[in-house]
Amino acid sequence: MNLVIFGPPGAGKGTQSKFIVNKYNLYQLSTGELLRNEIINKTNLGLKISSTMNSGNMVSDKIASDLIEKFISNEEYKNRLIFDGYPRNISQAENLNKLLKKYNQKINLVLKLVVSLDSIKKRISGRSVCSICGKIYNDYFNPPPVNANCCSSKYLQKRTDDTLDIAILRYQTYEKNIKPVIDFYEESKLLKVVNGETSISDITNEIRGLIEGIKGWLWLISQYKYAVNKNSLIYGSYSRNKYSTK
Repeated sequence: MNLVIFGPPGAGKGTQSKFIVNKYNLYQLSTGELLRNEIINKTNLGLKISSTMNSGNMVSDKIASDLIEKFISNEEYKNRLIFDGYPRNISQAENLNKLLKKYNQKINLVLKLVVSLDSIKKRISGRSVCSICGKIYNDYFNPPPVNANCCSSKYLQKRTDDTLDIAILRYQTYEKNIKPVIDFYEESKLLKVVNGETSISDITNEIRGLIEGIKGWLWLISQYKYAVNKNSLIYGSYSRNKYSTK
């Protein structure tokens, strides 16, 4: 089963993707993380990506496509991928379909987390990450513990692109670009809309229900195909034995 999860920067895609990974043994393919790894490793590509992201713009389709194909082509991740924040435009959506088809895969479910700009402002501007354990906190919704050793204030860091101005620009850019993609998946009958304004646990439970429904449908389809193939073999063998002149 392959999934796509949408939502503006700060909507909680990463949090919900981690739940899906742990619950259903899938792999989270976050283009944001892939891009940040290039930046951290200070590659030539990473320098270009950093400049683009800090200006609030999106990286080129070619860069994103090359990064994700490495995972789609890997047998270890076949039909076990969650595309977190990708595709972002029609060109990427069409290219993703082509890549998946190339490696005999497809998208089974598309989730859209809906969150307002006001909430996104607080989620991004208040976000910090512990440099020791990697846990994410938020000054408004999930403040760090007062007397923690690992997650004390001296270990909390903010991403360079987690500023209010960049958050607003990225949200506006996202909303402008994503509508055609949402329409694309809605026409394909794959889209499910999730209220991203509720609690993390409520969002998780809603997503769990949607995935379980898809899993049940996929199981029924696989059993039907198995029964048809089995009967075809039985009846084919029976016919040959009954009417064979040899």
